[in-house]
Amino acid sequence: MKKFLSLLLTAGLMLATTPQAMASAPISRIKDIADIEGVRTNILIGYGLVVGLNGTGDSASSIPFTRQTLINMLEKLGVNAKAAESQIKTKNVAAVMVTAKMPSYARQGSRMDVTTSSLGDSSSLEGGQLLATPLIGADGNTYAVAQGAIVIGGYSTQGNAGTVTKNHPTAGHIAGGATIEMETGHELSDNRRIRLLLRNPDFTTAMRLKDAVNKAFKEPVAVAVDNQTVDVAVPPALRNNLVPIIEKIENTYVRPDTAARIVIDEKTGTIVMGSGVQISDVAISHANLNIRVSELTEVVQPEGFSDGITAAVPATEIEVDEDAAEFTLLDSGANLADLVDGLNALGVTPRDIISILQAIKSAGALQAEVVVM
Repeated sequence: MKKFLSLLLTAGLMLATTPQAMASAPISRIKDIADIEGVRTNILIGYGLVVGLNGTGDSASSIPFTRQTLINMLEKLGVNAKAAESQIKTKNVAAVMVTAKMPSYARQGSRMDVTTSSLGDSSSLEGGQLLATPLIGADGNTYAVAQGAIVIGGYSTQGNAGTVTKNHPTAGHIAGGATIEMETGHELSDNRRIRLLLRNPDFTTAMRLKDAVNKAFKEPVAVAVDNQTVDVAVPPALRNNLVPIIEKIENTYVRPDTAARIVIDEKTGTIVMGSGVQISDVAISHANLNIRVSELTEVVQPEGFSDGITAAVPATEIEVDEDAAEFTLLDSGANLADLVDGLNALGVTPRDIISILQAIKSAGALQAEVVVM
């Protein structure tokens, strides 16, 4: 707990919220805080078969679609597999989902990585070979075809009395395993403007980004549309050569602004406080109340030479411990470091800190957004 609060204290000292400290806050390149509209990856997905497994594939009785897919594939290759459908075993075959991210402006014939994940009850994809699998986009069109040897980076071995597994053997990766067969059709030269999209929408950051771009080009080419969008006009003479313009924009530095925010993950007890957190006059008192209930069994013995019998009687003991409460005062205008000092003085646990922060917010003394995950 002391280590946790000391980390918060260090963060508070580094993220002081005075105007002088904000003026010296770290700056970032535009490429690190904003995306360019249209320059994006495209999600592809496909269904395929992995063959060549060493008895670790899907069971035919539990996973019927693996057998059905195998029969359909063999039929297309001219093999009459339906005649012996009941005799086909799938212990060396596994049905998988294949996923990939197609890079922006990927050209026909270029390659990309794919990930395979088991759909059935296969215990391992080790040594498997993915057969040709079409990868489709959200529009239903096939953009790539994947095939190749799967690398899982682990293994699974079992015996009669135990199993040894390393990493995750039912998911694998194929480096350069897919070939682009169709392009998206969007060309960078089709853009009549460059639209920058902030990853963390903020009006102040949008204005600073606009000013930085105008300063870099020495003319008012950028306009802040909203808290996420900044439009950059491209002169007609340069529309066929946008790469140098984008390169100049991406490497322009901006000091992004951040809202005062506290993020709480109660499941893990994690608390992250951003800069700009301010505290009004508030006094905090927190005491721990511990209640322990013990269920005991007492044995009652009868008196000698009596007709009584030995009996077990339940007994309950309840102990209540409550720590003494002490008030900690935070003056108006207290910043993140002061808040951490106050929590240190109370000597509370992360779970107690969550309750205290929510109580301060409810009292109207915390000038920050509290986000509970």
